[in-house]
This record gives sequence, C-alpha cells and structure tokens, in this order.
Amino acid sequence: MQQRNLPGTDLSLSLLGLGNFTFGVDWWGTFTDDQAVAIQNHAVDRGVTFFDTAPAYGNWRAEGLMKQTLEYAGRENICLSTKFGYDLFVDPGEEGSHRERKQDFSPAQIRRECEHSLKLMGTDHIDLYQAHNIKLKHYVPELFETLEALKSEGKIRAWGVALGPAIGWREEGHAAFLEHDAAVVQTVHNLYEQDLGRAFGEIAASRGRGGVIARVPTNSGILDEEFTSDKHVFPEKDHRKFRDRNWLVYGLQKNAIVKEIAADLKMGVQEFAIRWLADKPAMVSIEPNILSKKNIDTYAAACDGVRLPDDVHARVAELYATDFGLGDDAHPCDFKSSVAEGGRLRSGYVDPLAGVAAS
Repeated sequence: MQQRNLPGTDLSLSLLGLGNFTFGVDWWGTFTDDQAVAIQNHAVDRGVTFFDTAPAYGNWRAEGLMKQTLEYAGRENICLSTKFGYDLFVDPGEEGSHRERKQDFSPAQIRRECEHSLKLMGTDHIDLYQAHNIKLKHYVPELFETLEALKSEGKIRAWGVALGPAIGWREEGHAAFLEHDAAVVQTVHNLYEQDLGRAFGEIAASRGRGGVIARVPTNSGILDEEFTSDKHVFPEKDHRKFRDRNWLVYGLQKNAIVKEIAADLKMGVQEFAIRWLADKPAMVSIEPNILSKKNIDTYAAACDGVRLPDDVHARVAELYATDFGLGDDAHPCDFKSSVAEGGRLRSGYVDPLAGVAAS
C-alpha cells in the first residue's frame, strides 16, 4: 500500500482510503456494527491508514464505528477525516432518504459538531476536517477563521472541502485552493468523469500545496464491471437510479474499449481505472465503495503506486477528449453549479490557472 504525503501538511494518507459512508445508510445493503468494524479493521491489516467519515453518514453512526478501529490500529497510525456542515440536531432527515438536509456553517455550529465528533470517535483531534457539500455562499471569513482557530487549538490538523452531493461545484473547488488555501478538495473523479479532478489536481500541483481525494472512482460501478446490460433496473434505494441513463448505456460501450487497453497490460478494467487515477496530479487518496473484505483486497492490490506507461495515458486522454468516438450522447453528465443559470453546466475542462500566477 502506497502512502502519500498531503503537500503543505505533515499528514500521510494511504492511496486507498476507506470512506465508511457505506455503513451509514442502507443504500448498499445493511451491516451490523460488528460487520462494519471487521471490514474497517481488515483495511488496517491491508495497509489502509486513511479513514474518511462524516456525521451525515447515518446520523453519526459511521463516526461511532470509527472508535473501535482507532483502538485496533492505534490512533497514531491512522489519518482520520470527518466532515461538518449538516445540522443533524435540527434536521436529522428521514431514514433511507436521498433528500438534502439543513446546512449550517456558522462558527457555533462548527464547534458544536467538532466536539460531538471528537467525543463519538474517542479522540482528541481530527486530522482532516472537511466542509461537507459546501457552496460558495458559505465561503465567508468567519468560516475560515473558525477552522484556523480549531487548528491552533489542536482539535484539527488540516481542513478541506468535500464537494457534492452530485458531480460539480467547479467554482467551490477552485476557490478552496486558490483563495483559501484548503489542504484538500474531494470530488468525483474517474476515468469517465475527468474534468473537475484534473483541474483541481493541476491547481494543487502548480502551487505545491494541497491534494485531491477521489470519490466515485469507478464511475458508480461501471468501471467495476458491475453491470452487464444497459437495461439494468436499480432498486428503489439505489442512488444510481438518479443517474442519466446515457451514463449506463455508453459506460458499457466505453468499457469495451478500455478493456482492450487494459488487457494489453494484463489488467482488468477495474485495476486499470484505479491505477490510471492514482497517476493523476496531486492525487492523495482514492475512495471506492467498500462493501466487503474482498473489496479491500482487490482495490489494495492496485494501490501500490506503480505507474501506467505514458503512452497509455496519452491514449486515454485522446479517447476522453472525443467521447470515446461514441458521439455527443456519450459525453459525461452535466455539472451541478452554484453560479450557472439553471444550476447546471455542460461538463468540460476549463484551465483553472489561466491568468493565475502560482504562489
């Protein structure tokens, strides 16, 4: 398992990260506490040192599950991340719902959440504190002053932003790095949805500070080869039912193309996709959905840091730029946006450093 420094900090993250959101809700099945902790502890055994949780995952359930794993691994051996921004005290939501809940990024709420998280996880500090699905309107001086104060008090070691819930929020990511010196931007980033992760990585690499955490690294299961038919019917609780249908139809066709490239390297599509992502600028950790010990073993094998050949990266870049030759319907789904009229933008790469001097 490769370990990577988060530039600008003294934090070390395992290339494979375990986001325990899958244990917080039943969208991927149900897990007892013992089952969830056993999977987390197996990740430790396989070299995973970066764990990413949040109060919003099961209304603090996922955070509570981390306590036993911190004890199992030894707190000093884990880089622990959690998040803040949802006021679950006021709006706990409905069980199993996909509805967004009330957000509150006020100084008092941030401190309240931080203290509650520390107590639940049985620790005196959080290594990485991420603003959960934050939007531009929340970027106010008091927010950043509070985070810096928490750092000074030793309650957090670094802070960043986790963008979502859907893919997008380009301006939030740019501003986090370029205007506020965030340590991390977490975003959807995978072989078939490259643009935002590419731009954020280029910003961080140019500055020599900050890193990117990739979520949805297998394109919601497409690159895991989870689906065999574009007629697949998703269960009611499955969040992928909200995806544009072209994502599935053309994802399977893209897989057929990538499969040939991967085969030349004696890899499957999943391994190829993880290794491709690991090579991206400023990538510090990759968080696939982990549902079993077997998942951990499979993903861990691809997170040893061995790079793909440059000509392979060039070939993938060419394919992506032309929508794999499959036509406009195969273009990645639109971005969500807090600044665009209608709240959506056509996906695409925008040079984030045009006219911006590296500092």
